[in-house]
Amino acid sequence: MPQSSYITPEGFAKLRDELDRLWRQERPRVTREVQTAAAHGDRSENAEYIYGKKRLREIDARVRFLRKRLDELTVVDAPPAQHERVFFGAWVTLEDEQGEEFEYRIVGPDEFDPARGYVSIDSPIGRALLGRSIDDVFDVERPKGRATFTLTDVRYAEPDDAAPHRPRGDG
Repeated sequence: MPQSSYITPEGFAKLRDELDRLWRQERPRVTREVQTAAAHGDRSENAEYIYGKKRLREIDARVRFLRKRLDELTVVDAPPAQHERVFFGAWVTLEDEQGEEFEYRIVGPDEFDPARGYVSIDSPIGRALLGRSIDDVFDVERPKGRATFTLTDVRYAEPDDAAPHRPRGDG
């Protein structure tokens, strides 16, 4: 279960869009499919009906979760006053003991995405980074074991490059 209630504007929009799609498109479509399947007779042996009902329960559970979660979230849409320190929403560059660099963005637990370099504020690396400044050296306990990193860059705007922001290394 997500712990922090912070989210970026982009993350909030993504969750809101998912809720809208589920409620306005997916649920009505599956409801129609269930009604059509129910019209075919014996529901106990009707795979389309059984699957459709199961899918409706899944959609309804996700809709309930999203409605509740969206009400709980705090959208962080402005950078902090101290741009040189790591806070929610920061893009950071780290260097490990072998000189390998890693780039991450600190985001809420609802929007973490390792492929994009988005790490949760609640993750070990996220917690270890909060409040750090450039040149700070710190340890992080990871599943692979303890690692030492140096914070080499902090910024609050997405990198200028057009390519997706990807982590370098396996942090």
